[in-house]
Amino acid sequence: MKSKKVTFADIAEYTHFSKTTISRYFNNPDSLTLENQQKIAEALTALNYKENKVARILANGKSEFVGIIIPNLYMHYYSEMLNQILSTYETYGYKFLVFAGNENKDVERKYIEELLAYNIEGLIVLSPTIPSKELAAYNIPVVGIEREDQYICSVTTDNYMGGVQATSLLQKSNCDILIHINANISKDTPAYGRIQGFLTTCQEYHLPHELILAELGNTFEENHSSLSQILETLEAKYPAKKKGMFMSNDTHANVLLNLLVRKYGKLPDAWQIIGFDNSPISSEAVIPTSTVGQQIPLIAWETMELLSAQMAERKKRKPTPLAEPIHKIVAPVLIRRETTR
Repeated sequence: MKSKKVTFADIAEYTHFSKTTISRYFNNPDSLTLENQQKIAEALTALNYKENKVARILANGKSEFVGIIIPNLYMHYYSEMLNQILSTYETYGYKFLVFAGNENKDVERKYIEELLAYNIEGLIVLSPTIPSKELAAYNIPVVGIEREDQYICSVTTDNYMGGVQATSLLQKSNCDILIHINANISKDTPAYGRIQGFLTTCQEYHLPHELILAELGNTFEENHSSLSQILETLEAKYPAKKKGMFMSNDTHANVLLNLLVRKYGKLPDAWQIIGFDNSPISSEAVIPTSTVGQQIPLIAWETMELLSAQMAERKKRKPTPLAEPIHKIVAPVLIRRETTR
């Protein structure tokens, strides 16, 4: 037989509070004393109360949903970051609605409007496409990860330090020429720090170097084609030199590694490779790849800490808005593996 569904009236009768007081416990608990909150909580346990989530959403307008906009799921960094954010449910209790925008502004705006229709309480944005000023205008808590962040809160890696670490490791590997491959990104993007760290280190120690800025694409096929051409050019340009390759992410580092292994049957001594992220592909590659670790689990945790604090503040009777955006910077961790001998 089905057990009887416990109602607010049943809880009110059990506690001798009014139904209005019971409703306030669910929708505005700060309005009750801690003693009364405890009495109602004990009653819920005694009555084996099962909350009707839909009814609660309709009653207080709080969905417990957080929206996430990512550029794509091809890049291993984004898929691992998403995995780590989703794993915070047990701690924070928020559910997630995820959209991949493929760096299309119109598509991402459409997705955000869709998320707002679901009455999301906050938004996490990894995509760099929509300016932070526009995101802030949606008037919901927003936290950006590794993107331009002038008008929104953010969590980023110390990309400059990561660039210095990667370049210094290649220097210690006795490379004759150091090469950094990255996209032609704007200076207000955190990842630009990788370029700065590379150039500053090379210039400081008078290291022969080359910076290659190129759009490698957002699919394996595009990456494979672009890096094949770059590989051919570098082999012709530096035939007798030991080449230290600082790739902008682990996905591109893995594609380059695969090209070399397929061509030579191994990673030749003339090539040293380090990526950036410490996404799973770096340790799972055919030859485990050196990388600058972004501490992805910590970034995900800090993001939810920052976002949940803002969402909790908005639920108060008299919320205090942030005076200015909060920006958290996470230190990178150099991880040396077999591709930098």
